Amino acid sequence: MTGSEWFTAAHGGLNRYFTDLYQALARDNGITVNARAFGDPPVGAGSWGPTGGSTLARARTAFLDRNALTQDTVIDRHFCLYGPAAIRSPLVVHFHGPWAAESQMAGEHSRAVRAKFLVERLRYARADRFVVLSDHFKSLLVGDYGIRSEKVQVIPPGVDLDRFTPADQAEDSGIVLCVRRLEKRMGIDVLIRAWQGVVTRHPDARLVIVGTGTAEAELRRLAATLCRDERQSSIHFTGTVSDEELTDLYTRADLTVVPSLALEGFGLIALESLAAGRPPIVSDCGGLPDSVRDLDSSLIVPPGDAEALAARLVAALDGARPDAKQCRAHAETFSWAVAARRHRDLYMELLGR
Repeated sequence: MTGSEWFTAAHGGLNRYFTDLYQALARDNGITVNARAFGDPPVGAGSWGPTGGSTLARARTAFLDRNALTQDTVIDRHFCLYGPAAIRSPLVVHFHGPWAAESQMAGEHSRAVRAKFLVERLRYARADRFVVLSDHFKSLLVGDYGIRSEKVQVIPPGVDLDRFTPADQAEDSGIVLCVRRLEKRMGIDVLIRAWQGVVTRHPDARLVIVGTGTAEAELRRLAATLCRDERQSSIHFTGTVSDEELTDLYTRADLTVVPSLALEGFGLIALESLAAGRPPIVSDCGGLPDSVRDLDSSLIVPPGDAEALAARLVAALDGARPDAKQCRAHAETFSWAVAARRHRDLYMELLGR
């Protein structure tokens, strides 16, 4: 397995997924797993070094690493830029999202966007199979990248049911939690605009936004503009938090919100919220609805619609939301053991076993 960074080195959905999938596969006695990414690795895994340094230097380091490759090795690549070439080994590519399109939405120069798209196409060209988390990303791969449908396998993710556990609350707290990278496509600006309608109905409600990103300064300004008296502001930015702090925030929150606008493969954060017993309100974006549709379809709202989001948040704070036990039971249907077994079967198929 080759990734970008280990989750302990850089928080984010891709890194969380890569780390958790590695640990799930490492518990499977049917295969031997070697995994590399940048940053401090979990027990049994490897590292290409620290997360700093130039992108070119890191790409070269990862490309030249062929120490773990043997005749019976499948390469499972989770980020197109890093990892050795698949010369004689079967290659699986995990498609976590269109790197070039994400960069375009973040405002990068068109030349950089084109260069990233070319790198993606080059690194995907040799793939024997692709793994995606949702049907939405399968359609994107087929439509935008020209990948044959039969080469793409949908394997939903799991969630760490030991890391996130439900806790009952004696009374409602009025806290709504949003855990996201602060990028334009995440829809945090829509959430902040919607929040004004929420506090009109629930003056004591508080919105806690966890994460950092390129849009952070802009989002803070927007929140300050809409809540001019900082002493009375009901919107709080925490920056990056530890796993322990995040668990505590879930415990204190009534619910969570994932207001993404585009390029959402699944939304692992929604599963974490459910495992912690807190219902997530999600936008109808990409694979996000897959996380809650079978629990309560009313938790899904139109993307970019501040009024609809505000109305659903108000209803949830009024009590129209699944309880902790219902959320946890739904989260338990997403098993890392099942996801790991499906990956192992895919690897064995490529090795002809």
